Amino acid sequence: MSRAGKRVLCADPVMARLIEAVGPYRLVASSQLAQHLEHSPFETLARAIAHQQLHGSAAASILARLQGLFGATFPTPERLLQADPQRLRGTGFSFAKIAALRDLAAKTLAGVVPSAAQLESLADHEIIERLTAVRGIGRWTVQMLLIFRLQRPDVLPVDDFGVRNGFRLAYGLKGLPLPRALAEFGERWRPHRSMAAWYLWRAVELERRGALPRCRRPPRIATRALSGRSAA
Repeated sequence: MSRAGKRVLCADPVMARLIEAVGPYRLVASSQLAQHLEHSPFETLARAIAHQQLHGSAAASILARLQGLFGATFPTPERLLQADPQRLRGTGFSFAKIAALRDLAAKTLAGVVPSAAQLESLADHEIIERLTAVRGIGRWTVQMLLIFRLQRPDVLPVDDFGVRNGFRLAYGLKGLPLPRALAEFGERWRPHRSMAAWYLWRAVELERRGALPRCRRPPRIATRALSGRSAA
């Protein structure tokens, strides 16, 4: 954990207690997307599309059948575009996901989807803008890539249920904070919002173990995040 990040987050007493309970910041690949970030951006995003709205084992079976069509290797964008959509359908992909995969392949070849090397040089907002232009790729998917693959330090996925629920639990709120209000509240954690998100995810785990520090009285500024009123 960087000293600067800890200093910024610990200015918030709720976050300070959470950090003390969790321990050092360790960016572990905990999502299905994050587990495949060693692949090319094309393959990483194709796997993310496969996992949408499916249990991990079901998506893994579909991906295995997809690779079986191409000699047990993951297809290149060129080969995927050349494949018969009906054969792709036979692997278990829905027609909507096939359309998303084909759009991903086309935009990879057109240069809209950056290469791994290009990703390193682009700003967060540029990566989000380019990748969300792909059918089936949303902001959350790109944010997970930013946090886990590129290890960008200042990403707060305010639409993520785990982050919102972690905030609710840590700050003792009765309901989930609104994404827009959470984004406003999270400005105090800039430029270490990825670290803040990680600790909010850990808050959910602590709650399951009965080890989450209790916030006896939610700070007024946190209750505003629930209602959507200004957190200034």
